[in-house]
Amino acid sequence: MINKLTSGRILPIDAFRGITILVMIFVNSVAGVSGIPIWMKHMPADADAMTFVDVVFPAFLFIVGMSIPFAINSRLAKGDTWWQLQQHIIWRTLGLLVLGVFMVNTSGLNEAATGIPMALWALLFYGSVILVWNVYTFQQPWISWCFKGAGIAGLIILGWIYRGGEAGTDRLTPQWWGILGLIGWAYLYACIIYQLFKGVAGGIFLMIAAAIGYYILCQQPFIQQGSFSWLGAQAGNAAHTAIVLCGMLLSLFYFDEELGLKGSRLVSRVTGYFAILMITGALLRPAYKISKIWATPTWCLYCAAICVAIFSFLYFLITLKQVSRWTAFFRPAASNPLLTYMLPDIVLYLLLACHISLPEVLSQGTPGILWCIFYAVIMLVLVKGLNRIGIRLQL
Repeated sequence: MINKLTSGRILPIDAFRGITILVMIFVNSVAGVSGIPIWMKHMPADADAMTFVDVVFPAFLFIVGMSIPFAINSRLAKGDTWWQLQQHIIWRTLGLLVLGVFMVNTSGLNEAATGIPMALWALLFYGSVILVWNVYTFQQPWISWCFKGAGIAGLIILGWIYRGGEAGTDRLTPQWWGILGLIGWAYLYACIIYQLFKGVAGGIFLMIAAAIGYYILCQQPFIQQGSFSWLGAQAGNAAHTAIVLCGMLLSLFYFDEELGLKGSRLVSRVTGYFAILMITGALLRPAYKISKIWATPTWCLYCAAICVAIFSFLYFLITLKQVSRWTAFFRPAASNPLLTYMLPDIVLYLLLACHISLPEVLSQGTPGILWCIFYAVIMLVLVKGLNRIGIRLQL
């Protein structure tokens, strides 16, 4: 064990994850609706501003960080060796990278060159993903491996036949890693840091500063224009890792029993942490605009501070005040984030394959916004139904 953490599932973290997933589905859907307020849209790269939409992705990163100490300590408690733990981390990272690359390339598929419709290719991809990463309960392990093997074969074949671009000559390549891929890199780096510093809060705090410092270093002319320009390729990953580490540090404040932060000590530590994030972000803002697209330090720190505030409120409401019955609605999505993340795309490609389109009124203004809210809720209900029939994904 690295830290002496609170045992059992942490309901405030689950609730935070479930709420973030619900908002994610809503903002992804509402992005296709015309006539919506500007505060429901992503801000342009150079706007020096952000909306709640720009906080959804960093909230995912933050929650990944909050969960890492529990995940690593759980595997060690079950008897994993050091090497088995590293294999698990690498497997999860590779899974996220592969999923990210496939999802990014889907919309660019050239149907004529590939030989099958885009919707069918996408549905076969998601079907293969479910086969590979579903949680099976067969008593004979070989049956599970047969399903997983079929899924892996499906992914290899789909990747091999893929052709993209107008000329149909592009292969399946990481044009960018996609949201899942970016999470994968940040997860990998954060896991390494957590183990290197043995879960010591002070070390994690220093690495947050180091990650932000690395991003700033990469923006300097002698890096961008010199022989070290290759270092700049990791600037975004460093920024995202900083957000993951911010979540990790908050988890240690709340749940590391060795730190012993209770009552007023916990309040003062978390309040001070929030203040440091906000003040540092404000000090960096003249030099670095708030920009999700460029993953600027100001955006990272402000988003991390917002996540600290949201989680602290949830902890107060759920843990201290025991107002938790409402969290049951989010529980299936919170325990199956990958399935919930993919489900809207699966539904979209099913509709495309069946040549079904929604009424035009649902893509405009207030009716479109209300439909997106309803759609997000329906996705969470569908996840619960899929769980009941044995479909649960775990990387």
